[in-house]
Amino acid sequence: MAALWIAHVRVTDEEAYCRYAALATEAIADHGGTFIARGGRYVRLEGPDRPRNVVARFPSVEAAEACYRSEAYQTALGHAKGAAERELVIVETTEDQAER
Repeated sequence: MAALWIAHVRVTDEEAYCRYAALATEAIADHGGTFIARGGRYVRLEGPDRPRNVVARFPSVEAAEACYRSEAYQTALGHAKGAAERELVIVETTEDQAER
């Protein structure tokens, strides 16, 4: 089953976060991830306001978690530490990647 990597972010240091985003984009692509939402318009209905919302689709939960734990992503994440308030979850989809 495919999986979604869902991040809700409030950037506090734009320069550092841009370094994170550039490196994270490569790591995500290297693990089969593709972005389906990245920033853009949103409507907050509940919970804390995080004005940057990102959704990436991966082939599986395992691929998404392997990306997060990879050396490349952890290097990228070093730039996000202290540069943003974030929540990140991986959620398995209800449809198989092949069904898209």
